[in-house]
Amino acid sequence: MTSIKPRPARRSVRGFAMFEALIALLICAMGILGVVGLQGSMTRAQSASTFRAEAAFQAQQLIGEMWSNRQNLAQYNTANCGANCQSWLARVGARLPNGVATVVVDATGNVSIEIRWTLPGEAVNRYATVTAITAS
Repeated sequence: MTSIKPRPARRSVRGFAMFEALIALLICAMGILGVVGLQGSMTRAQSASTFRAEAAFQAQQLIGEMWSNRQNLAQYNTANCGANCQSWLARVGARLPNGVATVVVDATGNVSIEIRWTLPGEAVNRYATVTAITAS
């Protein structure tokens, strides 16, 4: 006589697939949140680089104007800003958020331009350049 061993009772594993699905959903949600955060960071970096490029363009544009009007360099000093300087300052203010600029021209033709702007929720950004414009 062979004895048949009784099979052990199976434990219930109901809900295990649901648990796996919830974990997969949680992992997917974390990935999506990471991508959204990365996209926000990229957008901020892109707008910051756009404003830096605009500041560099405005500074180079003023230097070009100064080269074409070398006999009146003193009028570009922000201390006694002439009409050309005033229109340039207005362009800087219009193209950059809270944009302000300082131009210093010394007697030897050395020019220092500093442009500052502030993005909402960030510190003050600054672009500075120095050049020499000789009278010839």
